[in-house]
Amino acid sequence: MTLIRESLLYRLCLALAAVYESSALHRLLAALGRWCNRQIDESVVLRPLCREGAAARAWKDSLLCRILSLFVNLPGWLLHRLYNALPVTFEDSFFARLAFAMGEETAVAESWLVMLLWIIPYAYWNNAYSLMGFALLLALFYIGAMRRRDFRLDMASVGFYPVVLLGAVAMGVVNSYAPSQSLRFLFYHFSAALCVVVTVSAVRHGEDLKRLAAGGGVCVLVSSLYGVYQRIQGVEVSRSTVDLKVNAGMPGRVDSFFDNANTFCEVLLLLLPLVVALILCSRHLYSKLLACGILVVGVAAAGMTYSRASWVGLACAMAVFVFLWKPRLIPLCAVLCVLCIPLLPTTIWNRILTIGNLSDSSTLNRLPTLRAAVEVIASRPIRGVGLGTATPKVFIADWNLYHADFPYVHSHNFYLEVWLQTGIIGAVSFVGAMLWNIKQAARTVRHCASSTARTITCAAASALCGAMVCGLADYLWNYPRVMVIFWFVFAVALAGVKVCRQEENFREQT
Repeated sequence: MTLIRESLLYRLCLALAAVYESSALHRLLAALGRWCNRQIDESVVLRPLCREGAAARAWKDSLLCRILSLFVNLPGWLLHRLYNALPVTFEDSFFARLAFAMGEETAVAESWLVMLLWIIPYAYWNNAYSLMGFALLLALFYIGAMRRRDFRLDMASVGFYPVVLLGAVAMGVVNSYAPSQSLRFLFYHFSAALCVVVTVSAVRHGEDLKRLAAGGGVCVLVSSLYGVYQRIQGVEVSRSTVDLKVNAGMPGRVDSFFDNANTFCEVLLLLLPLVVALILCSRHLYSKLLACGILVVGVAAAGMTYSRASWVGLACAMAVFVFLWKPRLIPLCAVLCVLCIPLLPTTIWNRILTIGNLSDSSTLNRLPTLRAAVEVIASRPIRGVGLGTATPKVFIADWNLYHADFPYVHSHNFYLEVWLQTGIIGAVSFVGAMLWNIKQAARTVRHCASSTARTITCAAASALCGAMVCGLADYLWNYPRVMVIFWFVFAVALAGVKVCRQEENFREQT
């Protein structure tokens, strides 16, 4: 680090930064930034959008929340009673004290879990790994709750809409057109629910959030390096995913170890904002440089996927992150984005130009799938056809709703797919959960001091916004592992809001 600080390049960067701070350009951009802040604070449109709804406000004090809290915390309460009955026995045991200490650091264990789970190659992946991993984390949390009375699962912070969505998912099996096909998908959703509850409950401060973000960063690093290796080795162009007439000269799309290029880019879309947050939160120069390296490799890998929907989602996530983190930088970022356009590789620019081009077969092929999805919803709008992508296929085949030369996979629309699988209650609660989480994150970060928790909350909320935009043209839960990553980021945003509010309350009391 000393060599870096004494280098000519480092001194040149400091000199340029000093010149910029005293320049007219900086004063102009700062004035524009202050204007943007005033528009946000005084906006008659944004204020109602950021207002917390009646259902969300009433959740913490509701009977359902109290009943669920008692139910999920019953094992911890029983273990705590056992500890109180035999305190000397447990405290005299080295292994008991070790287990208690590990249980109280469940967030650290989760950061290691996500590092290990999400770098398993697709050929060796089993969806049961997520369920087993988060079930073990729940058991570890209960062990921590054995000694500490205040160590309890936080259903109040999980929120009303996610609970309703989980109920709609359970009813999706009961009302399923093919119950046996839907039942196995219920376990995937249950894994995601465990992820949310454990993450929100185990995170206690900003350092826990940073560790979770670092776990996601390891996934980005390993998968992106493998994606770059694939590009160096050469990837065969797949005619099923690329229209060679419209995308002439485009190389093969890298998919790392996620089996599908779109899926790989969706993972990067969800996790890259957390890497940006790590850059901003890191206190040491070497950790900042490491996070910058991960970001560069991750962005390069995202470009090599040629996944247009995820690119648009990443652009949205970047804009939302700046908007939440430091709105005064919006003009500067807009200028930098325009200046970067000429630097894009020709193949990426040509791929961007095909967005919305109906001459592209991959775009045109989405129309029959969307029509089939709408017909499924029209047939069963209230209860849906059941969980998973397999059940809609059976329903569509039986009722002859799909007519195209290529096989039906899913609807290529996040919202339609959730609706046709879980019914109208599932669709409404899903959209409500996303909007509620993003809104409370935006409201919290606008009114709290700068901190690690605030930055990571901005990153997680912006990743969710990007995923929602990407979901207009793709279904992010097609692979259960990506579903768990999605809900992990959702839970990080919830946990970030909780930590930010705790820090603000502490500042007000002191």
